[in-house]
Amino acid sequence: MVDVVPQRVHDAVARAREVTDHPFLEHLARIGLVAYGVLHVLIGWLASRIAWFVQPGTEDADQTGALQAVADSPGGRVLLWIIGLGLFALSAWQAGEVLRWWTGLLRPAHRLRTALVCTKCAAKAVVYAVLGVTALFFAVGAGYQADERFQAMADGALEIPGGSALVVAVGLGVAAVGLYVLVRGVTGGFMRDVDLDAAPDRWEPLIERLGSFGYVAKGIAFAVSGGLLVYAAATRDVSTATGLDGAMNAIGGVPTGRWLLTAVAVGFVAFGVYALARARYPDRDPTT
Repeated sequence: MVDVVPQRVHDAVARAREVTDHPFLEHLARIGLVAYGVLHVLIGWLASRIAWFVQPGTEDADQTGALQAVADSPGGRVLLWIIGLGLFALSAWQAGEVLRWWTGLLRPAHRLRTALVCTKCAAKAVVYAVLGVTALFFAVGAGYQADERFQAMADGALEIPGGSALVVAVGLGVAAVGLYVLVRGVTGGFMRDVDLDAAPDRWEPLIERLGSFGYVAKGIAFAVSGGLLVYAAATRDVSTATGLDGAMNAIGGVPTGRWLLTAVAVGFVAFGVYALARARYPDRDPTT
């Protein structure tokens, strides 16, 4: 029985990998990467509008704001279905990395490295899946305001015993993710997600510059978002704890904030274009 159970697990994983490694799923995942890139371009556009054209707080410079912009466009509902299903495919494709490397957890020498890789891949899969669900909400006309939900969750957490510590922990976690993304942009680690053997040599420097600028901008925005959560816990004021949208408005509200927010907005657009390049030359292997 001891030998049968691991073999059954291996067989189940092998069957699941046949699905996640199927070329058809990869093509669908590319649609998801295109959608992911387009959403970042739209977030950058919304952030630039906050910097120059509209009053802060009147538009949502986050994922839901971008999805609402798609919904308001001609044929937006159909596009949202495509975006949602593409992001689900991207989530499944990314989750396939966990299936690819999980056996490393059985070898003590590789356990820590494998755990980090699997955790990162699983987290990405969850993010893509959540974005896919949100896109489908908009596709059926339900709508969803991430900033309001984020604020309500923070406010609710502060009302329970130990809630402040929980909000601080989440805020520090979000800030840590932001710093990780920023460092990835500075070091160029994101280029491992691009199949450099398939990409033309002449495009590699441009892809790297776009990705670097984009990752740094995203890292700054996430770090600010986490900082706002910590501030909300310290002051018990959740008015600015609205996730990415709150971070964009906070950046725009500091001295010279208009120019700082413009730089972040351009960075999000750059990340979106990088994601389009990644969709053209995808490489999901996190170990290379």
